[in-house]
Amino acid sequence: MAKKTASHYLEVLRKLKHSGLEGSAFINRLGMNVDTIPTLQERVDVLLGLIHDTQKQGGKMLFFIMYDIESNKVRYNIVKYLERMGCYRIQKSIFLANLSMEKYERIKSDMVEVQSLYDNHDSIIVCPVSSDILRSMKIIGQNINLDVITHSKNTLFF
Repeated sequence: MAKKTASHYLEVLRKLKHSGLEGSAFINRLGMNVDTIPTLQERVDVLLGLIHDTQKQGGKMLFFIMYDIESNKVRYNIVKYLERMGCYRIQKSIFLANLSMEKYERIKSDMVEVQSLYDNHDSIIVCPVSSDILRSMKIIGQNINLDVITHSKNTLFF
């Protein structure tokens, strides 16, 4: 089977617009299986890798993509699109990316197009973020002390 490209999912959304989304059944063959989301520790490790990356590549930027999308079909295709574009899922509806400016601009423009394809009350946020801001982020829950992990607090042993 041929590997699907990121643009494949946008084409699917364009076709969904023409076929009508209202009252659409959930895509049950692949479903939104949250078990495929990496564990919290794996997600934290990815974040920390981006924070502590001393070899920052020029022309790349960090950004979040966050969404609140009602339609299961649209949401499913957005997830697949973002994964194909190289974005990393850190929550059910939040992705983090460290991609080129060109990919950032393409994702922004594609998300604008998706939003305009059908009548909806959805929201999609594409938000640039600096590694300094990521360093100041706190994770609450799951007994993960991000201060210890990020070495933001000094500990002295006597």
